[in-house]
Amino acid sequence: MDFKTSNEETKTGVYLLQDGNEEPFSIRLHLAKDILTIQEQDVICVSGEAFYSSERTVTIRRQTIGGFGLSIKGGAEHKIPVVISKISKEQKAELSGLLFIGDGILQINGINVRSYRHEEVVQVLRNAGEDVTLTVSFLKKTPAFLKLPLCEDCTCVPSDQSSGTSSPLCDSGLHLNYHPNNTDTLSCSSWPTSPGLRWEKRWVDLRLIPLLHSRLSQHVPGSDVCRRNAFQVIAVDGVCSGVITCPAAEDCLDWLQSITTNISALTKHNVKKINRNFPVNQQIIYMGWVDEKEQDSVQDRMYSSQFLALRGSSLFKFSAPPDSDLLDKRKHCFSVQTECGEDMFYSVELECELLIWEKAFQMATFLEVERIQCKTYACIMESHLMGLTVDFSMGFVCFDAASKAVLWRYKFSQLKGSSDDGKSKIKFLFQNQDNKAIEAKELEFSNLFAVLHCIHAFFAAKVACLDPMFLESRGAATTTGGLGVPTLTSVSCNAQTSQIKYST
Repeated sequence: MDFKTSNEETKTGVYLLQDGNEEPFSIRLHLAKDILTIQEQDVICVSGEAFYSSERTVTIRRQTIGGFGLSIKGGAEHKIPVVISKISKEQKAELSGLLFIGDGILQINGINVRSYRHEEVVQVLRNAGEDVTLTVSFLKKTPAFLKLPLCEDCTCVPSDQSSGTSSPLCDSGLHLNYHPNNTDTLSCSSWPTSPGLRWEKRWVDLRLIPLLHSRLSQHVPGSDVCRRNAFQVIAVDGVCSGVITCPAAEDCLDWLQSITTNISALTKHNVKKINRNFPVNQQIIYMGWVDEKEQDSVQDRMYSSQFLALRGSSLFKFSAPPDSDLLDKRKHCFSVQTECGEDMFYSVELECELLIWEKAFQMATFLEVERIQCKTYACIMESHLMGLTVDFSMGFVCFDAASKAVLWRYKFSQLKGSSDDGKSKIKFLFQNQDNKAIEAKELEFSNLFAVLHCIHAFFAAKVACLDPMFLESRGAATTTGGLGVPTLTSVSCNAQTSQIKYST
């Protein structure tokens, strides 16, 4: 982005995440300048199917040497399916390309083994015959004991004797070689039942945490208890990362410092934009989150999060960040943003007048969007000239400017987030309807404010057309061409303590 500074951090690492009372599981963190992405491992179909399925079926043949070429752990005694914990190289399980470490075994030759104990699954596999058909599904969140190495910290040692006893904490695999009628050799081929499919284990987006006005905490909420080598990030809209645990204190401190650096850079950039509307003696010096000790708490050392803004000689305290600017001392204020990005500020005497203006802007915006239906802007994506059409019926459509070929399209409901650099670039975050993954699209425009103005107007009109009360109140109105209707951006009930924002 254009406003990137040398202080901004970008980094990636694999750590543990605990969400509520669930067992910790491995996730990958990726820190960008404006967003923290939390990814989990999943197995997805990358070819051969137009739809996403969480279950896979594969047939493999038992070999004289190496058996099925896989080891298992877990079982119903741990309230999880038996899980593939090891896949031998160059064995049939590995060569099939459809089995992965972390796959839970759901069925064996059509037998539902979801509720089977470990030893019961071992017996079914032992007696399954030369060819075994497995139905599996990748378990994203599995107990930590499944990550134990083969035979390490276990009292049992798997053997090839049918009388051997297996443990759900150990890799059971070597004793699955035995079958009295097995004459297969390593050179014999055995192919998956669905050769047209290709699956891959990938990191997919689990959660996206926008960093602007987000806050960090190592403490258990509301207390003095500090987590060991762990922290969480809470976005301005309340979305929480969950508790992220690092292997060492140095790693945890490094991540805290890097995330704080990026939050600070975003805050300074935002403050700079806001201060353009104020004289020097009324400008914001800094703003951000702090924990305030509750003075009259029944319990000792209880804290609550507060958002402070230091403006001029005054300190403002909020329960949440104000949407744009700390305006004036009047009660009933609103600002209007024009297509070129200019902000104009107004006030009225009564709250009922404020509501009338709000409804008037909503109606004008809806009627104008309904009239024009779509708007197209020239843009640049990956150094190529493109066109982006915002269509009231279809959503977002991006096409090649020369060939007119459509590159991608998304509905309005698929837009899960966006950010811009305040100059020319917008990053859209869309959710794929099939695999639910978040797909980022970055475009560059010559007139950023006009594009943002248009998108806000279309979203407001889309929301309005689903509101029965609004539709009943529709009446004749005169609108201007080309989305010339100004955008009502904010209404302040009391600028000293709170602010309500309406984006159109």
